[in-house]
Amino acid sequence: MCVQGAEQETEGMENPKIDEQISIKTSSWHSQVDFVTAQNENWDKNSSAFDNASMKNSVPLESICEDAAITDGKHIVLNNFLPALRSGGWSDIGGRRDMEDTHICIPDLAMNFGNSIHGKEAVSFYGVFDGHGGKGAAEFVRDHLPRIIVKDADFPLELEKVVPRSFVETDTAFARSCSIDSTLSSGTTALTAMIFGQSLLVANVGDCRAVLSRCGLAIEMSKDHRPCCVNERARIESLGGFIDEEGYLNGQLGVTRALGNWHIKGLDGENVGPLIAEPELKLMTLMKEDEFLIIGSDGIWDVFRSQNAVDFARRRLQEHNNVKLCCKDIVNEAKKRGATDNLTVVMVCFHSEPPPPFVVQRPRVPRCISAEGLQNLKFLLEG
Repeated sequence: MCVQGAEQETEGMENPKIDEQISIKTSSWHSQVDFVTAQNENWDKNSSAFDNASMKNSVPLESICEDAAITDGKHIVLNNFLPALRSGGWSDIGGRRDMEDTHICIPDLAMNFGNSIHGKEAVSFYGVFDGHGGKGAAEFVRDHLPRIIVKDADFPLELEKVVPRSFVETDTAFARSCSIDSTLSSGTTALTAMIFGQSLLVANVGDCRAVLSRCGLAIEMSKDHRPCCVNERARIESLGGFIDEEGYLNGQLGVTRALGNWHIKGLDGENVGPLIAEPELKLMTLMKEDEFLIIGSDGIWDVFRSQNAVDFARRRLQEHNNVKLCCKDIVNEAKKRGATDNLTVVMVCFHSEPPPPFVVQRPRVPRCISAEGLQNLKFLLEG
C-alpha cells in the first residue's frame, strides 16, 4: 500500500498463519486457451462500467458462466465440476518498519459464525487486507466483514448484493469505532474471494490483486484501483477530489478505493467524497481447467506480473503440492526480487493433485523493423 511519506525499513518478520484446508479429489484437465484469451478481453471491455458504480446507482455484476446452454429461453448450466478446495497463506513484514497486512481463510463461512445453512453448500471465504496509517482498519475489516456478510438476510443466495452492502456497512462500523477510539484511525484495501459451489466471486477495494490460473494462463480477477486509472481519476475529479503531481489521491493516498480514512473521504451528511469503499465485483463459474487462485497484497505485484506469478506457483506446486509452502515461496521470491512493502499471499487450489506439467503455447506477437530502421542500424554497425 502506498501512503505519502511512508517509512521503509530493512527488518524482516515472518508471520505464518492459517492452516491448509484439504477436501475431496477431482478429475482431469483440458485446455481452453482461446477461451481464456477471450475471457480477459471481455473483462477489459466491461471494466469501465464498474469504475463509475455507486451504491445508489449500481451496474449489473459481470457474470461469466462458461459451460452453459440456452434451451427454450432457459439458462442451463452444463458444467458439473465441483472444486476440491485447499487453501493457505503467508505474510512477511518485508522492508517496512510495521506489519500492516493481514489475511484470512475460512473454509465454511456460515459454520464459522454458528449459522449453518441446511441443504446448502458451504460458502468459503478468503481475504487479503493491506492497511495503511496503522493496522487498525485492516484487522477490523478482517474480523468484522465476514460476520456482517453472514448476518445479511440475503446470504448466501444473493452474494452479488450482499457483498457490496457488507463492505460499506463494515466501513461505517469502523468509522463508529474510530469515533470512540481515535487510535484506531487508519485505512485498508481489501480483496475477498468467496466460493459457493461452482461460483467464484471476487470483490476488490484498492490495489490488492486476485489472479486465476486456468490451464496455466493467468486471468486477472480484479483491477487495481490506483490514481493512474483513467476511469477512477474521472470519478474522483467529478466528486471534487484531485490527483497530485506524484500520483496521490488528494495528495495523501496511493489508492482510489479503501475502507477507513474518513478524514480523507470528507463524508459529511449526504456528501460523498472521492475515496469510496464500494468493491468492484467479478463472478466466475469455475471449471475443471481452473487450477488455483492467487490473492496478493500490492507488495507482491510490485515485483511479479500476473502470468509470472502463475508460472512460479505452478512450478512450486508441481515440486511439493503444498499450498501454504507455495505461498511462502512466493513471498520469499518477492523479497529476493527487492520488494520493499509488506508481503501477503493467499492461495486457493481447486484440485487435490498438483497442476499438470504441460506447457501452454502462448500466442507470439510478430515483430518487424522498418526500412528506415534497418538503414539506421546498418549505419551504426558500420560505424
